[in-house]
Amino acid sequence: MRGNTPWKVAVGLTAVALAAAGCTSEPAPPATPTDGSFIMSWTEPQNKLIPAATSETGGGVVIDALFTGLTNYAATDAKTEMANADSITSADGGTTWTVKLKSGWKWHDGTPVTAKNYVDAWNYAAYTPNGMINGTFFGDIKGYGDVTSVDPDEDGPKEAPKPAKDKMDGLKVVDDTTFEVTLSGPSNLWPIKVGYSAFMPLPDVFFTNPDAFGANPIGNGPFKMNGWTKNTELKVTRFDEYQGADKPKVKDVTFRVYSDDAASYEDVKNGTIDFQQQIPQAKIIGDLYKADFPSANSNKPVSSSSFLAMPTWLPGYNDPKVRQAISMAIDRKLIVEKIFNNTRIPMNGWVNPNMAGYKDGSCGEYCTFDAAKAKALFDSATTKPAELSIAYNGDASHKPWVDAVCNSIQTALGVPCVGKPFPTFGEFRTLVTTQKMTGMSRAGWQADYPHIENWLNPLLKTGASSNDGKFSDAAFDAKLKEADGTADLQAAQKLYQDAEAMLPALMPTIPLWHGSQQTVWSAKLQTVTINTFGELDLATVTVK
Repeated sequence: MRGNTPWKVAVGLTAVALAAAGCTSEPAPPATPTDGSFIMSWTEPQNKLIPAATSETGGGVVIDALFTGLTNYAATDAKTEMANADSITSADGGTTWTVKLKSGWKWHDGTPVTAKNYVDAWNYAAYTPNGMINGTFFGDIKGYGDVTSVDPDEDGPKEAPKPAKDKMDGLKVVDDTTFEVTLSGPSNLWPIKVGYSAFMPLPDVFFTNPDAFGANPIGNGPFKMNGWTKNTELKVTRFDEYQGADKPKVKDVTFRVYSDDAASYEDVKNGTIDFQQQIPQAKIIGDLYKADFPSANSNKPVSSSSFLAMPTWLPGYNDPKVRQAISMAIDRKLIVEKIFNNTRIPMNGWVNPNMAGYKDGSCGEYCTFDAAKAKALFDSATTKPAELSIAYNGDASHKPWVDAVCNSIQTALGVPCVGKPFPTFGEFRTLVTTQKMTGMSRAGWQADYPHIENWLNPLLKTGASSNDGKFSDAAFDAKLKEADGTADLQAAQKLYQDAEAMLPALMPTIPLWHGSQQTVWSAKLQTVTINTFGELDLATVTVK
């Protein structure tokens, strides 16, 4: 089947390469963008539209349209390209980085984009009382520990103490277009990371009323806000003064909320809307979507993977034996064949194949179906759940695979397992992030940047922004810290692989399958590019 062969992206870069302003693998856009509009299926964001407060795809796709950071990832291969930055260089082996911005960039309100906008945004994001979910991405900047504090009893009644400072020592504004970043230790991975949306700047107006800003953000990206009706749709319009190389060719994009992906699919088919990123599971069987959209479909491996998040704070689930047994009880190969028509890749590790540092087979026997071993291991656990459950959002096609996974687990372990749907993605994610889940829950990860580190630190480090299961292990954290502080990219990559090799004994999450995305669009769209992360590249879309 098409899409079943993993592919890798090149990630190596140097200070010299980063200084090459405007380098791109894409053809130069036309001098005068064409007009036009289109509508795409969308999921209502979990949070307000603030870059450091957004960690899910519904909000993320809009953040990427409204804001531009220091760098971008090329649509074709995810290589780092200069965006708002003119250069990012280090003269001391990767501890201190000097960032120079391109001049002439403006916010959507006409004010200039300055170095201070980056420094202020990063300090705000890292300061834990501000509650920014992506704050941990700044953990390698000198002084991060001074602006953070930990809730002593995890969600009350005691409050976290006030941090010692509200600004990190490692950030310094040099002039309007230059700032310095000092890390706690050398890292040549840092310039790759800053293309992620958490590192985007914020205008001065944000700090006067962050809540109001999040409902109607002013960005510096290729599109500007043009109205948001909650749970219905959000509109953006091309920002004609945008200075980036990725100037849009269409004028207007509408993101329309759907609570039923089957309805979204039919609306693309009849021309009511124009794009659906992932088709319903039912249309994968027998390649039905190819018959419906013979010349307007895509099927490609993407930098996303699916897991089961484990509530490690609950009795039973806090035993690695239980988690290992559940993983061995899942017949991934059969489910991928029967439910997904072989359009997924069964996982045997925690890192997507598209990432630099990917190593096949790191999970070993615990990601290999063996009903007898699974039951024996489960029965040997001192404390185990009497009933298992998998929570998921009901506004997408998760029920078939959740039921299949539960059936596999129940048959192998002899323990009841049920799926628990929640109406919307936002409601589901809120219950996950507030630690209200009483069993397992579906989890997906779409790469922020193409490196093994992005699949370990944000997901599994103690207190990390997307550590849904609240997993914590001191030895694993120590290995990650060692890797984080290693300047040489290849040496650091090996240390991250060593950290992943520790995970089978810990089984913090249960790997399921890597994504191969089936996308469809209407006859109205003329140019469609799906990037490495599985998202529509809005800059290159053209319409008939």
